[in-house]
Amino acid sequence: MNYSGIIIGLATFLTIGAFHPLVIKAEYHFGRRCWWAFLLGGIISATASLLCKDQTTSIILGVVAFSSFWGIGEVFAQHNRVKKGWFPMNPKRRKDYE
Repeated sequence: MNYSGIIIGLATFLTIGAFHPLVIKAEYHFGRRCWWAFLLGGIISATASLLCKDQTTSIILGVVAFSSFWGIGEVFAQHNRVKKGWFPMNPKRRKDYE
C-alpha cells in the first residue's frame, strides 16, 4: 500500500492550517516588517526541497516553501484587514497603521 499521497495531503492541510494563524500573529506582533521572515523561510524550504533525496519530504518542503511565499502577501493583506477594523490592532504599534 502506498501512503505517500495521504501523508502529503495531511502535511499540506496542516501546513496551510498552521500558516493562517501564524500570519495573523506575526502581523499583530511585528507588523508588515515581518514579511522578510516569510521570504527567508520560503527560500530555505525551497532550497531544502531541491536538495532532498526523498520525494515525499521534498514535496512537503515545497508546500512549506510556497505557503511561506503566500504568507508574504497575506501579511500585507492582514495589515489592511486590521486597518479596516476586522482584526484587533496591537496598541503598542499604533503608529504602524497611520
